[in-house]
Parts: sequence; C-alpha cells; structure tokens
Amino acid sequence: MARHLTLEERDRIAQLRHQGADQKKIAQAVERCPSTISRELRRNRTDGEYFAAQAQREAERRRQERPLVRKMEDPEINQAVRARLAQEWAPEQIEGRMRQQDSEHCVSSQTIYTWIEQDEDREYWKALLRRRGKRPNRRKNVATTGDAARIANRPEVIEDRLRLGDFEGDTVLGPPGTGGLATLVDRKSRFTIVVKVQSKNADHVHEKIKQRLKELDDERRHSITFDNGTEFARCHRLEKHLGIELYFADPGCPYQRGTNENTNGLIRQYFPKGTDFRDISHNQVRQVEKLLNNRPRKCLGFRTPAEVFFEENPPAGCD
Repeated sequence: MARHLTLEERDRIAQLRHQGADQKKIAQAVERCPSTISRELRRNRTDGEYFAAQAQREAERRRQERPLVRKMEDPEINQAVRARLAQEWAPEQIEGRMRQQDSEHCVSSQTIYTWIEQDEDREYWKALLRRRGKRPNRRKNVATTGDAARIANRPEVIEDRLRLGDFEGDTVLGPPGTGGLATLVDRKSRFTIVVKVQSKNADHVHEKIKQRLKELDDERRHSITFDNGTEFARCHRLEKHLGIELYFADPGCPYQRGTNENTNGLIRQYFPKGTDFRDISHNQVRQVEKLLNNRPRKCLGFRTPAEVFFEENPPAGCD
C-alpha cells in the first residue's frame, strides 16, 4: 500500500538535492520510485528551493484541505465491488482488476475491507475469512509408476511454466463411498478443470478425465503431473489415447504440485470436508469451475485463468 513520505525521508531528499544529486539517485537512496521524488519536488518546493520542514508543512496542509472522498458511496463503484464479491473475488483481486480497467475509477483493497467490516448485515464477511491451512498428507496407497514417469524427469518447459497445457492433477474426496472430484490445474494459467467422479475406481477416474480433456485442443493438453493415489493407476492410457505425457510426484511431497494443492483449498470453500458428493450435481461442479476460472489472479497480472488459457483479452465488465 502507498505511504506518505516522512519528515526523515524529506530531510534526506533535501540533503541530496543540495549536494546536486539527480532524481534517480535520490530515489535509490530513499528507496522510493523516481516518480515519487519528481512529484515531491514539483509540489513542495518554495521559490524553486526544496527544504524538508517546509515541504512537510505543505504536504500536511494539502492533505487537510483535500475533500474526503467516500468511494464506496459512489453507486457505480459500490455496484462493481458487490458484483465481484458475489463471485467470491478477494478485495485485492477487485482492486487489481479495477485498476487494470480504469485507474481513475477504482477503489483500494483496504477501503473494501473497511467497508466489509463496517457492514452490520455481514453480507460479505466471508471475504475476510479466506484462510486455509496445509492439507495433511494421508495417502496410504500409491500408484505404481515407472522411473521414466517420475517428476524429476519433467523437461524444463514444464518446470518453468513456459507453455499452456501442462496440468497438475489430484482428487478432492468426500467420506468413503460418496464420490468426489478429480481436479486438473494448468501450471501457467491456473486454469482449472473439475470433474465429478462417483468413486476412486481407477478405470472410472481415467474415463472421466479423458472425456474432459478431449474438449481441449491438442496445443492445450501436453502433460499431467499426478498425485500418487491409486485412482490414477489407469491414467497412463491418456498417453496413448490423447498423446499426453504423464508424470507422478514423489510420495508424501504435495508441494511438488503446489498449484493444484492451492486450488483444491479454494475448491474446499465450496465443498467442505464431509461433503456427500452424491448430493452434488454436475451443474454445481461446473459452476464452481467457472467461478475459479473467471476470478482474476495477482500472479497473472489480474487477468483471469480463462483469459490466459484461451489467450483472450480482459472484458470491459466483470461478468
């Protein structure tokens, strides 16, 4: 978050200025952007000279005289924020996307958090509670894979997220006998595929994953790095049927599929532990998939996974 220059920083700026340092060197010395120094010298000089104490007084006077703008009382901003919160966007994602679309008509994440905290109806308090711990490793059975399929043998293009179509795979399961979800997350774009499965049966899981991957073009399905669960024991057939390279993470190393693990944590917000997936429709699963893929990510420059995966331009609105 942006912070105002302090009196100490202004003292340093004045010293360097009087020593003849240029704006770039001053910016480096006080660890500020050159544009901040340029703006400070332009606004707070007195008769062409810069003195720290006078600059401090001038800056404080300007802040006191500035009219208080309550941005969340602006109907257009308020409606835009509400629409995005309804889609489960975090305040930081809302701010980033609004600045990307219209830097002059946006609101800070801190303002949104304050507005939510002051809401007596607690309509959007869920946005304040998006925290989750690490998922413990409970694998008892692991799939048997050849040495060639180990994660250590993945090529650089996958390791460095250089292309689209390199997925990480895992499952999100309910209580025994209630089914669950198979999840695939593209490493580069974070585009997520969520498939409802009736059981952990390896043939069934393979078939469900194959059906969804067939919807993608060849250039968007290159490889999958799976967890070691036995439910993926038949997925080697994907290499033959779809030409997809398969790799398996080392046992007990979920961090090797960190993108997938983090996404499964987001999915658990919609389907908490203990969910009976027999009561969950394919439509509900697709809706969660859509919400995740149309939520902007900071790591993507506040573009959405869908935009990056399909190389689309960001839409003008939030729909």
